[in-house]
Amino acid sequence: MFRPSYLELYESGELERRVEKLYKILESCELCPRKCGVNRLEGEKGFCKAGKEPMVSSYFPHFGEEEPLVGSNGSGTIFLTNCNLRCVYCQNYEISHLGIGKEVSVEVVAQMMLELQKLGCHNINFVTPTHYAPQLVKAIAIAAERGLKLPIVWNCSGYENVEIIKLLDGIVDIYMPDIKYSSKEAAEKYSKAPDYFDRCKEAVKEMHRQVGDLKIHNGIAYRGLLIRHLVLPNRLAGSEEILKFIASLSKNSYVNIMAQYRPEGEAFKYEELNRRPTREEFLEVIELANELGLTRGLQPKHLFWYLLE
Repeated sequence: MFRPSYLELYESGELERRVEKLYKILESCELCPRKCGVNRLEGEKGFCKAGKEPMVSSYFPHFGEEEPLVGSNGSGTIFLTNCNLRCVYCQNYEISHLGIGKEVSVEVVAQMMLELQKLGCHNINFVTPTHYAPQLVKAIAIAAERGLKLPIVWNCSGYENVEIIKLLDGIVDIYMPDIKYSSKEAAEKYSKAPDYFDRCKEAVKEMHRQVGDLKIHNGIAYRGLLIRHLVLPNRLAGSEEILKFIASLSKNSYVNIMAQYRPEGEAFKYEELNRRPTREEFLEVIELANELGLTRGLQPKHLFWYLLE
């Protein structure tokens, strides 16, 4: 049976030392590449609008994630409020842009994790966790003391400070980053992050170094890297460069090429984003992935659904 590595860190005392290091960073916040430098322990807020305590919009067993995460009992998903990006088409716009959610203590987050474990979920899936890394690691430590033994999924945007990812070594079991753009212009225009691809590549390389390719036992993922890439209309994501980067990490990389883009949030303000990708645009990315040998993770049900549209 798989035993999450954070349990060893907890037992050795290293997990508590990581919590201390991460909380120290909150005094002059550099949790993400924006490095706002605000003192969040004193209530100051930077670009992401997050404060001292975590904010949660919802938590539940999620059955809409990738099959190796969902299994029969679902992925134990905790949706965190706010974000360090400003994607104009965000499908969780109310949570990420408008800050819909409730401020809770780290003890409450720990209890959420234990409830999800009791429900039979296969993992704990933190959605948009970047700006709450210290609080979430502290919650993991509290939950570990109370019997948590599920893999931790870091479900993030890909816009990460690699030094923070290094501090998560041995804590996170499954990294699940988006890789949104290869173009600086698109990343600036649609997410206010012109350095997105550079920072994302650094972080994803480190993630892969830590956990390697996705490992699955009896249909359930327990460790490794799972990458998501959303196909945008008009080839705005620069998918070819993204897929080449992923293939350079490993041809065995698990990549979910996602077809579900639809204009949400403020996408209606941008003519080039104000439609779904065409069938041809989506299949072009699938073909690129196949040519590069990236066949793990291609979702047959999503592909079939898209072809029927």
